[in-house]
Amino acid sequence: MRGYRSNFSVGGLGVVLALAVSAAVGASTFTEQFLEAAGGVRIRVLDSGPAPGQPSLLFVPGWTLTAEIWQAQLEHFAGSRRSVAMDPRGQGGSSQTGEGLYPAARARDIRAVIQGLGLEPVVLVGWSMAVKEVLSYVDQFGTSGVAALVLVDGVAGLDWDEERAHRLLDSLALLLQDQRAWTANFVPSMFRSPHSAAFLAQVQQASLRTPAPVAVALSVASLAADLRPVLGRVDRPTLIVVTPGPFAPRYAEMHAAIGGSRLEVFENAGHALFVDEPARFNSLLEEFMAALPAGR
Repeated sequence: MRGYRSNFSVGGLGVVLALAVSAAVGASTFTEQFLEAAGGVRIRVLDSGPAPGQPSLLFVPGWTLTAEIWQAQLEHFAGSRRSVAMDPRGQGGSSQTGEGLYPAARARDIRAVIQGLGLEPVVLVGWSMAVKEVLSYVDQFGTSGVAALVLVDGVAGLDWDEERAHRLLDSLALLLQDQRAWTANFVPSMFRSPHSAAFLAQVQQASLRTPAPVAVALSVASLAADLRPVLGRVDRPTLIVVTPGPFAPRYAEMHAAIGGSRLEVFENAGHALFVDEPARFNSLLEEFMAALPAGR
């Protein structure tokens, strides 16, 4: 299916739904669309289209990855509720720009997607780096129209650690020297369950669509951002889904800071826990949303 859709304006922000094409995600077909955010940045989304259930779901991937990483979730939820996943700016099919590569700007892109597609009420699902972007959304726009938050294996902020910073910078220097080799090592490290060579190659190719300098800028800007002061202002049901490891104390702090939040630990999954254990993650998300207050 191909079609053009007209321009319209939401809240003073010009949004363009550009060429829409059908995009296969597993056995399902989603509409691939491009929305124009601030500064002319194009944001690619995969959209299941209207569905009877509310609220809708918006999935935001982590560093350098694309909407397709949420394949198991898109396929599972598309029949019951509108399900959308996006490529954040600098990643995948979205604009490869050197501007706005920090959580606050990318949160404004999330806003453009929500308003452009009319997703409210919406459950915001952010993974890894996108946890900060979802929290920045709350910081800038509040929670009106937000039904709930799902924060997946990402921290809100960290105290300065010089040793950690040096390790990161050393790693990013290697990425700049040979992005392909670096990515070939990085991608398998996100998983603990076995995955096919073809799948890992797909994820690597998706990651490589982000130019190395953009990847470095995203990483440094995210490290520098501290969204912990926002946690106490989150007034929507929040599900925090994490893996064990060195950030466990930070996850516990997030759980304590967000009143009424729920913390679930996937003991045997890797960082991409929703890929390693999709059935468990989907069931958990179903259960969480079923308990949301009516009207959200």
